Amino acid sequence: MFNKILVVCIGNICRSPTVEALLKSRLAERGIDVSSAGIHALVDKPMDSTALEVLREHNGDHPDHKGRQLTRELLQQADLILTMETGHVKRIVQMAPEAQGKTFLLGKWQNNQEIPDPYRQQKVAFEHVYQLMTQGVDSWSQKL
Repeated sequence: MFNKILVVCIGNICRSPTVEALLKSRLAERGIDVSSAGIHALVDKPMDSTALEVLREHNGDHPDHKGRQLTRELLQQADLILTMETGHVKRIVQMAPEAQGKTFLLGKWQNNQEIPDPYRQQKVAFEHVYQLMTQGVDSWSQKL
């Protein structure tokens, strides 16, 4: 049983907060705690405005998000850790080797699809990434 899910990306202002919001909405009735953090987080920064705009266009929201730095303690507390890229998995395992068996790509069920970072790109990149994240969230939501 997964009670605590941690979603990880680099800055914790685009991809991981979007996935956090999507998972929270899909898993609301199950009582699963979903949070996010970044490997090189932009600590206390709000969600990227374009990422938030795309999320809102799809009836989601996460207005109070603030970037949070990934720590070994957060990794240890999580039951499941979802990442965007293979490099994130490697970095997490370096930080906390015991997290290896519970760390997976969000795109695991899409042939280990990596989700590229849209930061500082045009809105079309955010929309593409949103679709990839939605596929991953839908798949994980069915498996949990």
